[in-house]
Amino acid sequence: MRWCPTSVLHLLRSLRLRSCTRRGRNKLPPWIKEMWSYMKLLVQSLYFNSLTDSDVVFDSIFEPVFWTVDYVTRWFGLVFVCLVVILTSSILGIAYLVLLPLILNTYSPPWIAWHICYGHWNLIMIVFHYYKAAKTSPGWPPTEKNETPFVSVCKKCIIAKPARAHHCGICNRCILKMDHHCPWLNNCVGHFNHRYFFSFCLFMTLGCVYCSISGRNLFLDAYNALERFKHLDMEKPGVQVTGMGLLIGLLPPGQTTYQTPAPSYTFKDKMIHKSIIYMWVLTSTVGLALGALTIWHAVLISRGETSIERHINSKETKRMAKWGKVYRNPFNYGKMNNWKIFFGVEKKSHWVTRVLLPSGHTPHGDGLTWDTFPVKKDLIPV
Repeated sequence: MRWCPTSVLHLLRSLRLRSCTRRGRNKLPPWIKEMWSYMKLLVQSLYFNSLTDSDVVFDSIFEPVFWTVDYVTRWFGLVFVCLVVILTSSILGIAYLVLLPLILNTYSPPWIAWHICYGHWNLIMIVFHYYKAAKTSPGWPPTEKNETPFVSVCKKCIIAKPARAHHCGICNRCILKMDHHCPWLNNCVGHFNHRYFFSFCLFMTLGCVYCSISGRNLFLDAYNALERFKHLDMEKPGVQVTGMGLLIGLLPPGQTTYQTPAPSYTFKDKMIHKSIIYMWVLTSTVGLALGALTIWHAVLISRGETSIERHINSKETKRMAKWGKVYRNPFNYGKMNNWKIFFGVEKKSHWVTRVLLPSGHTPHGDGLTWDTFPVKKDLIPV
């Protein structure tokens, strides 16, 4: 028999259909394919060309870890913000419901006026700067072509990157004068909200230290009172009657149960003492941790650099030292000038109206261009 052309075509078509059905059965989900392609790309990047160094290898190996951290931080930012609001509100509740009545009944009028005025001023400064730091945009480079000078091109955004701008993996975009991404704000700290962030840290630290120092004696009294309550609970007045005591008639005639007297303290007293201890421990812990962070940022501001620029300048200093040269930060205008520029102080009165009082003024400059040569004279003569 001879094969006719039509029979051969039918055979080829049937084989093709069978192979297609087999491929369809073995088809992997798209997310697995994407993950596999991503891992292959990471492996290939390790031996891509001769320019590969230890930094590239490190970034490639730990890229999944960085991506996971960025993803978790992005989605848990709202949780951290709610935690800040809840903890701060709990301290305020204790201050108004427990401490304020105690102050009004025991303190002298001058001390009452001091605590009320300072406490509410500190509270206003904390709430204002936290809200502004969380809601104010840190600033982004323009995405369209313009005449603004730039120093490089972002490898992830593929846009022109001005000086002092860096890419944030959590926000997934470049940030002007980026300092860091703060999960407690659920926002990046950049050019337009850096002052709000530092002021919030400063006044929150002052508030925690104020509560810790002023509430130290109350904490000791509350702790001793709780210890005394524990001893009272352990002591049982009278003759202890067990099951055997009932049989031998230790109880008076006609009495079948043993009743202990009511405790000398109430549940309200116990909760008041516990709330005072909670407030003192929380404010002391936060005051120490946040105080160290505030001091660190104050040092950076005095040097005219951000947290990211601190690492960059440190590497550049070591590199220049090998060549026998000294590296100077081009954005350091002197300690006093750095603070004036950071707070936006242009007149002597601004130290009060813009630093010690809530102020929504914009920072110095647009964050796109910078004066890159330090000067010895005051940039802002105040």
